[in-house]
Amino acid sequence: MNKISLAALSILFFISFTTQSQIVSGPKREFRGVWIATVVNIDWPSKAGLSTTQQKDELINILNQHQKQGLNAVFFQVRPASDALYAKGTEPWSIWLTGTQGKAPEPFYDPLEFAIKECHKRGMELHAWFNPYRATFDSQFDKLHKNHITNLKPDWFITYGGKKLFNPGLPDVRAYITQVIMNVVRNYDVDGIHFDDYFYPYGVKGQTIEDTEAYIAYNNGIKDVADWRRDNVDKLIKMVSDSIRTYKKHVKFGISPFGIWKNKKQDPEGSETNGGDSYYGLFADSRKWVKEGWIDYINPQIYWAFNTMAAPYNKLVDWWSNNAYGRHLYIGQGAYRLSDNKDIGWRNPTQMPSQLVYNRLNNRVQGSVYFSSKSLNSNLKGISDTLKNNFYKYPALPPVMLWLDSISPNRPENLLAVQTNKSVLLSWKLPTKAKDGDLAYGFTIYRFEEDEPLDIDKASAIRKVFYSAITSWEDQDIVKGKKYTYVVTALDRLKNESEHAIPVTVSIK
Repeated sequence: MNKISLAALSILFFISFTTQSQIVSGPKREFRGVWIATVVNIDWPSKAGLSTTQQKDELINILNQHQKQGLNAVFFQVRPASDALYAKGTEPWSIWLTGTQGKAPEPFYDPLEFAIKECHKRGMELHAWFNPYRATFDSQFDKLHKNHITNLKPDWFITYGGKKLFNPGLPDVRAYITQVIMNVVRNYDVDGIHFDDYFYPYGVKGQTIEDTEAYIAYNNGIKDVADWRRDNVDKLIKMVSDSIRTYKKHVKFGISPFGIWKNKKQDPEGSETNGGDSYYGLFADSRKWVKEGWIDYINPQIYWAFNTMAAPYNKLVDWWSNNAYGRHLYIGQGAYRLSDNKDIGWRNPTQMPSQLVYNRLNNRVQGSVYFSSKSLNSNLKGISDTLKNNFYKYPALPPVMLWLDSISPNRPENLLAVQTNKSVLLSWKLPTKAKDGDLAYGFTIYRFEEDEPLDIDKASAIRKVFYSAITSWEDQDIVKGKKYTYVVTALDRLKNESEHAIPVTVSIK
């Protein structure tokens, strides 16, 4: 039996015999995200051209399912190909929304604004997901809107693999992309800005990147074109990071790179893998972005099984956990791979549960993000049930980012509880401003049974999390003859938590 098989068996043994609090109930702080892809209608909307009501209903259904699964963050794709699923910007409406690029939804609504509101109502963060360099998804350039940036600034683009891509070597391109992103930061109540793995293009045999003129004009003394390309990507990441920090310090910035930075055979500091890589293959020095502190989280796409010889899951989780430099590490989980019955690793229904256990055994891993929404909601190999009934049975708050904000809000005051016919109605007063001037942005409600210790570190005591200034909540899940004690805490934008309010106890009659 090989070492990878032994590792998998040891994990399964751990699942069987470890304590419930360690594995099933999970930690109180954990990032649990999902990608909702809009490009070619992967996840939402199910097809282009649906009515506004149909689009809203579909998105609400998707979010309801993810809420039941215990997720607390959504990466919502708002700019798949230099187009927009939001109103307050300069790029044309997406073809994948209405069926015609540049056509607004009818009756009019703003999908991003709607998604933010619905996520926050459910205690979920919304990270606006951008594809920074992709300008088209195919070669049907004649279908592009007249105001599409490829028509307005044709000199900014290279054609590669039948698609148009921004030329990252042009300073005007970096400034434009940053401005597009900042339109969203300024105009929407997003919790984060997110990039995926598309920087320079994945290689196509027989094709070359036509950026010689840009290199001659803007090489800044960098003699190797590969180093220059990496520097171009670095410049964009730094520019976006600085811009977000300047305008809204609470907005998180994170990137989901290809799962391998470098292989050990390429660099002694690389991972024990033998696959493609982001550093040489995509000119993306992904490790540098966390090392320099330009991003708040790194979310590598580790879409392989434990027994994938070229890229074993455990080797990559270990490598990234040792190279996160104090920033958050969320593992990109390949939920879509659960439909792959040709791969021996993914045929095994315990593959993903084993991966989640492996993550939780490493205290430098703060959570997971799943690709993608449809795969989770299709319940491939029971993954939705596994999350809902086991790993994410109880809610979790996102981990704090102390380098952005380490000051907790003040606690809610005057917590009251009144029993009605079939519920307990809680109400409280907003807390005063914290030392840093921040007001409460949301609240967490806890409930404890009679004789149960009042411990707000206990995830199973959480009854509700929401992000808004609402100061009441109704507990409809009550049992006659029981005695409940309630407390409420305040959350700020970065999910720092206050001390709890003075407890109230209700005897259910």
